[in-house]
Amino acid sequence: MKNLTYMEIQQEIRKLQNWSDEIRAKEIADVIADIKAKIQLYGITEKDLGFGEKQKKEIFPPLYKKGNQTWSGRGRQPKWIKEHLEAGGNLEDLLV
Repeated sequence: MKNLTYMEIQQEIRKLQNWSDEIRAKEIADVIADIKAKIQLYGITEKDLGFGEKQKKEIFPPLYKKGNQTWSGRGRQPKWIKEHLEAGGNLEDLLV
């Protein structure tokens, strides 16, 4: 292998990637078949697996307010917060 050219190595990489993709696809198919068989055998439902139930999104109360705009303090700062800070204000000015 030491005497391979760059192009030959790239060709080998493509062959190995294709081979890897084929093996992965077969393994996934086998795993899915096994899971389906066990679901049927044990009578497992979507609810048992936690599917089909809407996940409740946690709502955080606003910590900052300016006019009708609010922000919980989580995630990216909204534009109005950034503008307030750039104008020399501080977050404490906006506390609810």
